[in-house]
Amino acid sequence: MKRIITNGITDLEPLAGSSEWYWGTDYASGDLYEAEELFRSGHPIRKNRLVLVRCPEGTVYEPVRTKPGQYLGRPAYHDGQVVLLLVDFPKGEIHILAFHETTGTTEPLAVLPLSIADDCCNLMLETPPLMLIRSGHNNRIQLLWPERRDLVEENEYFAFLEGNRLYTSVWYEDPDYREEVLVRDYNTGEVLERIPGNFRRMPDGQNWLLV
Repeated sequence: MKRIITNGITDLEPLAGSSEWYWGTDYASGDLYEAEELFRSGHPIRKNRLVLVRCPEGTVYEPVRTKPGQYLGRPAYHDGQVVLLLVDFPKGEIHILAFHETTGTTEPLAVLPLSIADDCCNLMLETPPLMLIRSGHNNRIQLLWPERRDLVEENEYFAFLEGNRLYTSVWYEDPDYREEVLVRDYNTGEVLERIPGNFRRMPDGQNWLLV
């Protein structure tokens, strides 16, 4: 049995799009939204830890040591590289960081004002391509970076972007539960196509439609 030293982070998840990377966090102050609620109400935030584990070697990395008031969200995998999401609440900034495995360090891809998002509820990185979004809150998807788009459809969630075609997943109870994939024009938000079935992103990055 291989012993993996994570210093207390014992719940690891596969990083979507990669068959080699897993990640885990200690959720010291809950998820990103709960940490924001603590900060806004004047309570201290227990900064969280995030580890990356490469399989099959079992190598553990802790790419960012957060400072007081900083909190890490769910990472993403893009173009063969792990990308990290960090919010600095005292500075009012969102940092998107590329992780370099060879050096164990990060470099900034973007520093954004936290004000671009109404709040941190479902604030996350998504691929492909690499985007910062808020999803499934107040019945809308907000695409925040690298471009801004607001879409409105009840219970709609980002799937992926392919050229000018934005794929989203939406669920209904009318009265039975069902799902479908919407294909939208990325520039206008117009629905071009509705495809019955359940969207699933596979660990190796494939997109499956279950019908």
